[in-house]
Amino acid sequence: MANAEQTEAEFGAAAASSVSGAERQRIVHTPGDGHMWVMVLGDLIIFGAYFVIFMVYRAMNPQEFLTSQEHLNINIGVLNTLALLASSWFVARSVQAARAGDHARALRLTYLGGLCGVVFILIKAYEWSTKIAAGYTISSNEFFMFYYMLTGVHLFHVSLGLLILGITVRELRNPRRRRMFMVEAGATYWHMVDLLWIVIFALLYVMR
Repeated sequence: MANAEQTEAEFGAAAASSVSGAERQRIVHTPGDGHMWVMVLGDLIIFGAYFVIFMVYRAMNPQEFLTSQEHLNINIGVLNTLALLASSWFVARSVQAARAGDHARALRLTYLGGLCGVVFILIKAYEWSTKIAAGYTISSNEFFMFYYMLTGVHLFHVSLGLLILGITVRELRNPRRRRMFMVEAGATYWHMVDLLWIVIFALLYVMR
């Protein structure tokens, strides 16, 4: 009888330890894939260098930067920001739905996130076309050189992000795939794109 009670107690302790270990593993889980995080960190370092160089040139010629900055329409910048913030919200909710096993909802939310990304590109294309038509090109001065460089490189990352979201859609649509780390990796990259734009928006449109 004593042996049976001891065995039951040991089994209960082992089960509790197993649950505790599973909870710890869930807590320390890093979303996505390690390779994606390396890519994201690399992009953040590169853009960080761009931002520092921009600030150095701005400090050397503040009046030219302020005068040129007045030719940007902050309302367009705000629309771009709202489009990407909404997109990131949809993508974040998509990851939550996928974790809950609601893949149909996750798929719809990913589509909405991608649609907001397309809206961002269309707004930026409109802004570029109006600036070029008004005679403000990449060779106009140092401010517009940085404007086209920063927004252009970021636009490339938005396009790449849409491609990655397309891979996420493929994962969610195929019941034999649906690998959670792929969904999380796509969301990780997309949130980086959003974060970079917030900094670019502050530097180009807001900071005086």
